Amino acid sequence: MYKNNINLNLYKIFYEVAMSGSISDASKKLFITQSAVSKAIKKLEEDLDTNLFYRSPKGVKLTSKGEELLFYVKEAFNNLVVAERTMVESNNLNTGKISIGVPSQIGSFYLFEDIASFHKKYPNIEITIISKTTKQLLKLLEQHEIDFIIDTSPINSTLDNIVIKPLVDVNNCFAVKKDTSFPIDKIKKIKDLENFPLVLPIKGTDNRKQLDKMFEKNNVNLKNIINIHTSEMIVGAIKKDLGIGYIIYDVIKDNVMNGEFNIIKTEENLPKITINLVYIEKYLTIAPKFFIENYLHIKI
Repeated sequence: MYKNNINLNLYKIFYEVAMSGSISDASKKLFITQSAVSKAIKKLEEDLDTNLFYRSPKGVKLTSKGEELLFYVKEAFNNLVVAERTMVESNNLNTGKISIGVPSQIGSFYLFEDIASFHKKYPNIEITIISKTTKQLLKLLEQHEIDFIIDTSPINSTLDNIVIKPLVDVNNCFAVKKDTSFPIDKIKKIKDLENFPLVLPIKGTDNRKQLDKMFEKNNVNLKNIINIHTSEMIVGAIKKDLGIGYIIYDVIKDNVMNGEFNIIKTEENLPKITINLVYIEKYLTIAPKFFIENYLHIKI
């Protein structure tokens, strides 16, 4: 029988369990016991007369009815979050917050000047910057825990309402310590690099995939490689003269300008990278929308 006295707390607990896939994780986020979470889910299932989760030792998984319910509950809670923030944030930016998701190597050279300029003018706006993988950032965007993402292509998402807009193209480069022990004067073409130790992004990353295609096209037979996950560690490896590093130029621009690193140029043009802005328009509140339009210069 239909009831009009909806218990929103039950739906909040359902939402957290569904999004985390774990009663334990949901209980920690909600600051209640696992027993209380389980009882709430059982009560909601009884009220709706349907099973919402499959239980297993590894956690919980939504049933088809649970998936259907989550679609509506997620929309409802996202709208409540936006509504609350809209009420709190003021048009003159005296209050409010901005949460940005960006990989550290991108944020270090692309975002901080805009953040510094914005924060100086609007110091009462709370700013949070989260650095994770693209997949993790997209999940946080979906959960409305961040307002927008700044990340490199490709952005692979199944979200119907996601907006992806290109911001800028940046260049990759091969860089080496200025007083390197390697005879880099012998490098004229990409193929010449096969005779040198290289410090490269790990396999599977988009930057590495593009580079590997270029190596394959030019018949480069790699022999001496150090694979490193982060740009910060690639920079550190270059400083230690472990090899010739492949990295976004803007990440090491200061190292080049102060004479610490040299850029190795080849006859072939290296792949470029597109940095994108990613957001869900209807979830943008006053402060993040203002930042995007006035500091990233993207019209919403």
